[in-house]
Amino acid sequence: MNAALFLIIGIVVLVIGYIFYGGWLAKKWGIDNSRVTPAHELEDGKDYCPAKAPVLMGHHFSSIAGAGPINGPIQAAVFGWVPVMLWVLIGGIFFGGVHDFGALFASIRHKGQSIGEVIGDAIGPKAKKLFIIFSYLTLILVVAAFASIVANTFKATYTADGAVDVAASSANASTAIISIMFILMAIVFGFFVYRRNAPLGVATVIGVIGIAACMYIGLNWHPIYLSYTVWMIIVGLYIGVASVTPVWILLQPRDYLSSFLLYGMIILAVVGILGCHPVVDMPAFTGFKDTLAPSGTSLGYMFPALFVTIACGAVSGFHSLVGSGTTSKQLDQEKDAKPIAYGGMLIECALALISVCAVGYIWNQYADGTTTTPTVVFATGLASMFSKVFGSGCYNVVYSMLILAVSAFCLTSVDTATRLARYMFAEFFVEPGKTREDLTGWKRVITNPYVATGITVVAGVALGLTGYAKIWALFGAANQLLAALGLLAVCCWLGKIGRNNKMFYFPMFFMLIVTLTSLVFTIKAQVVGIMAGGQGVAWFYIRGIIGVLLVILAIDLVVEGIKALAAQAKQRTAA
Repeated sequence: MNAALFLIIGIVVLVIGYIFYGGWLAKKWGIDNSRVTPAHELEDGKDYCPAKAPVLMGHHFSSIAGAGPINGPIQAAVFGWVPVMLWVLIGGIFFGGVHDFGALFASIRHKGQSIGEVIGDAIGPKAKKLFIIFSYLTLILVVAAFASIVANTFKATYTADGAVDVAASSANASTAIISIMFILMAIVFGFFVYRRNAPLGVATVIGVIGIAACMYIGLNWHPIYLSYTVWMIIVGLYIGVASVTPVWILLQPRDYLSSFLLYGMIILAVVGILGCHPVVDMPAFTGFKDTLAPSGTSLGYMFPALFVTIACGAVSGFHSLVGSGTTSKQLDQEKDAKPIAYGGMLIECALALISVCAVGYIWNQYADGTTTTPTVVFATGLASMFSKVFGSGCYNVVYSMLILAVSAFCLTSVDTATRLARYMFAEFFVEPGKTREDLTGWKRVITNPYVATGITVVAGVALGLTGYAKIWALFGAANQLLAALGLLAVCCWLGKIGRNNKMFYFPMFFMLIVTLTSLVFTIKAQVVGIMAGGQGVAWFYIRGIIGVLLVILAIDLVVEGIKALAAQAKQRTAA
């Protein structure tokens, strides 16, 4: 495989998909730029805040990206580059892009409310309750998985006698201090742009210079060395605060600035890949079963593993919660929905293809188990290509920037997930036509933003302390099943209002089959863990129970959705 040719072909296909299929979707659904968006209609200065398209793209992409488009393709590379490339391109254009664009469009036509409210309108109140419970459980898994990844990129390494190994910990300590300075800088950026009306262009230039300054300082001064557990607690406190503050203080400016880390990362990657243009040893296809298992654990059969492992790089249910939870409340004009939602998904696909190039370049190290942590594989492969073109002296800087970008995306995903969980927690108790202000008694107390956030953070951090590797399979299956339910929701709503919804049928049923199969395998693995006993058996019970609940909720919700679609078909026939 020639990495440069692989990337060029992939990007060309994605651009064609965006122009033609994305444009066709916008026309069929009736995007109307003359309509007032919820960000203007319900502007409150806290959650509903109109944002310029580049700023909102930064928030949306930073929130949906996380480590998914990096972890998934690298792990799935055990099946070969051909299956990965096909699923990323086909999945991104016809599954993920449709899912993300549809979810955002449906939300802005429902006053910026979540997909749960869309389901309540299109299918019924029972379906809404089922979806919100399912989504909330999935968001707990998102918080647990991504908080764990962040803590792992920050944590110190200790010697046998319990002392901090400064040399081995310096890279993580640099990432931690840079991330802290970056957050503080974002707050200052938000204050001047949104409260002092500083010109966005000037502020952006200063912000980008500030990012470079933070990196320079962090690479040379990193005094904080803390354990994984301590960092998990700190991350929990941070996301708790970040999820209840007005979006203009932190969420919008931080995610906007984070997007420049993304752009920088992609530019470095593309320059490295095109400049080095290596022919790598990664096989085109290794077989229908993972016998390589670099990390020591096989992914199993390509079906359903490929389609669950590669989530954010092809289709991801979490995206529908972001689009309908925070992005829809900040969308300035309806025409911005296509580039932000559909375009944002395809940028993730490009990042997934870059990840394949990275693992392909160090394939032998990956295949023999020498380097298997996906973020390390990603940074090592791309930094190696870049340094081959520009000299070995730039390796450490490029490597550090790539690791920083990944951890920044994980942080944005985890606090956005916490905010979304807060919204959905309250929506569960609010009856149609009512607001949280109408609640009384214990319902009003438990849906208080601070209480709902606290419950989410405690549950997510507690589960995350078991380690992301132990919950990643469950998260992946739940996330992809959520995508199927998101497709079902928009499909039913479009059918109800008389719009073309046929593009949803195949992606929806395919993802249902894939993810229900994967969840059954995951539950089986938890049962095996329980039967084996030993350390951590309680967490096998918890993960197994969550898996069973997700399957039951999903099946019940699908039945309700099929009933709604059948009723719509009957009405059309009668008419």
